Amino acid sequence: MSDQVAKNREMIVKAQQEGLGSTLLAYTKLSGPGWLQSAITLGGGSLSGALFLGILTGTNLLWIQLIMIVMGVIMLSAISHVTLSTGKKPFEQINTHVNPVLGWGWLIATCAANMLWCMPQFSLSFAALNKNLLPDFVEDTMNGKMMVSGVLLAAAVFVLYLNNKQGRAAKAFDYILKGMVAIVVISFFAAVMIMAGDGKVNWGEVFGGFIPDLSQWSSPTGELAALIQSLGAGAGDFWNEKIVDQQRAVIIGAAATAVGINMTFLLPYSMLARGWDKPFRGMAKFDLSTGMVIPYLLVTTCVVIASATMFHAGGEGFENTPLASTDLAQMKESEYYIAVAPTLAARLGEDLEGKEGDALAAIEAKIAAMPMAEKQLASSLVKRDAFQLSSALAPIFGGGDVGKDKASRIFGIGVLGMGFSTIIILMLINGYAFCEMFKVEQGSSMHMIGCLVSGVCGAIWPLVWDGPAKLWLAIAVSSFGFILLPIAYSTFFMMMNNKKIMGDERPEGGRRVLWNVLMGVSCIVVIVAVIATIMQKVGDEKTGSLVLGMVVIYVIAVIIGFLTKKPAPIAVETTTVSESETEVYK
Repeated sequence: MSDQVAKNREMIVKAQQEGLGSTLLAYTKLSGPGWLQSAITLGGGSLSGALFLGILTGTNLLWIQLIMIVMGVIMLSAISHVTLSTGKKPFEQINTHVNPVLGWGWLIATCAANMLWCMPQFSLSFAALNKNLLPDFVEDTMNGKMMVSGVLLAAAVFVLYLNNKQGRAAKAFDYILKGMVAIVVISFFAAVMIMAGDGKVNWGEVFGGFIPDLSQWSSPTGELAALIQSLGAGAGDFWNEKIVDQQRAVIIGAAATAVGINMTFLLPYSMLARGWDKPFRGMAKFDLSTGMVIPYLLVTTCVVIASATMFHAGGEGFENTPLASTDLAQMKESEYYIAVAPTLAARLGEDLEGKEGDALAAIEAKIAAMPMAEKQLASSLVKRDAFQLSSALAPIFGGGDVGKDKASRIFGIGVLGMGFSTIIILMLINGYAFCEMFKVEQGSSMHMIGCLVSGVCGAIWPLVWDGPAKLWLAIAVSSFGFILLPIAYSTFFMMMNNKKIMGDERPEGGRRVLWNVLMGVSCIVVIVAVIATIMQKVGDEKTGSLVLGMVVIYVIAVIIGFLTKKPAPIAVETTTVSESETEVYK
C-alpha cells in the first residue's frame, strides 16, 4: 500500500468516525472512479438515444433513463463491494470460482465494445469541430478527418499518460475528466434554462415523465397518440404499428446507453489501480451516485427536453413549416422532405424506389395532399442529430446569425466534451483488459498497447464508420454491447453469493436479502430487455441468423463451462483492520 493510499484510507476512517458531514467531505475530495463511469456513459450513444427519445415520445419516457441508471448503479455498487472486499481481480475470480466462459466472454465483449464504440466518438468529436466550433479550420475531407483524429488520439494518449503517473499527474487526470463532464452538463443545462426562460418548457410534463408507465411498450405516447386517434382506422393502424416499433427500439436504445458491459470492467480495475480496499466501499457507492448518476440524468434529461420541445410531433408551429403544406413544391423546400417521403408513400401503399417521371409525380402529389397529422407523425420518425438541434434552437438564443452562433457553440462544446472524454475512457478500459488477457501487471507496457489498440481503431473511423447518420449509428453499437450486458450482471450476482470468493465478507441476514433483491430485479429487467432486443434483431433478414447463432453458441458454451469447471479451494485474502474501523465502513 502506497503512502498516499494509506493517507486516504486513514482520512476516510477518521471522517466516518466524526460523522456524516466529515464523511461526505472526505468522499468528495477522493472521488474518481464514479467520474470515469460518467465520462464513458455520456457519449455518442447517450446523446443520440436521448435526442430520438425526445423527438419520438416528448418527455413521457424520462423514467426509462432514471430506472436504468439506478439499476446500473446497483450492479456497479455490487461489483465494487465484491472487488474491495476481496482485493482480487474479478477476471481471475470469475474464471476460478464461477465459470471461465463467463470470464472470457466478459473480457472479450469488453474489448470488442471498446474498439467499436471508439469509432463513433471520434466521428462525433470531428463533427462538433467541423460543424460547430471550428468550421473555418476543420475541413470535411478525408485528410481533414484523419488529421483531426490524429490530434485527438495524441491528446488522449497524453491524458492517459497522466493517469499512469502518481501524485499530481494522476490528480490532473481526475481534474481533466471532471472538467469535461462539467462542460457537458453545463452546456446542455444552459440550453434548457434559456428555453425555460423563454416559456417553452412545460415542467409539469417533464416531472410527469419520470413516472413509469409500462403501457408505453405497446401503445404510442405523447402528442403522437392524440394524432393517431384523430385518423381513421386504416391510417391509424399503420401509424400505431410504426410508432410502437420505433418506441420500443428507442426504449431499448436508451436503456442500452445507460450502462455498458465495458463499464462493468472499468470500475473494479480503476479502483484496484488506485489502491482502494475495504474501507473505501462506502466511498465507492457515494462516488457512483454523485459522479455518475447526477451528471447522466442532468445531461440526458436536458437533451430530451430540448429535442422534445423543438421536434416532437413536428415541433411548435409545425403548421407554418414547408412540410405541412399541401403544395408539393413548398414541401420539397423542407430539409426533412427526403426523410419523410418514403414513410408517407408506404402509408399510401406505394414505393418511391425506382420511380421516375409521371409515376413519381403521381405518388408525390398524393403525399402532398395527405393530412397534416400524418406529416407530423412522419416528421417525428426522422432521426435528427445534435447539430440540427443546435440550429433549431437559434431563435431561443436571440435569433439571426448571433443566436445561431451561440446555440452552435454551446452544443458544440458539450458534444466535443462527450466524444473526447469517452475516447479517453474507452482506451483506458482496453488497457486494463489487455493486461488481464495477457496476464501482466496493470500499468505495464501492455496497458498502453491496449489503450492504443482501441484508440487507433477509433481514429481510423473515416475508413469504416462514415455517413450522414453518424450519431444514430452509435445506438446500433450500443445494442451490441447491451445484448452482452447480462454476462456481467449475472456473473457478479453469483460472485456476491459465493462463499469461496467472499468468505466472511459475504453479506448475511437482512443485508444479503436486500442485496439479492436489488441485484435480482436489475438482472431480470436487463435480461428481459435483452431478450426483446434479440427478438427484434432476429427478425432482421440481414442480421437475424448471425445474432441468433451467436446467442445459441454462447449459451451452450456457458453451460459446458459450468459442467466442466473444477472446484477451486477457498482462498480469500482479507485486510486486517481494527474493530472500530470495521463497524464504520460495514
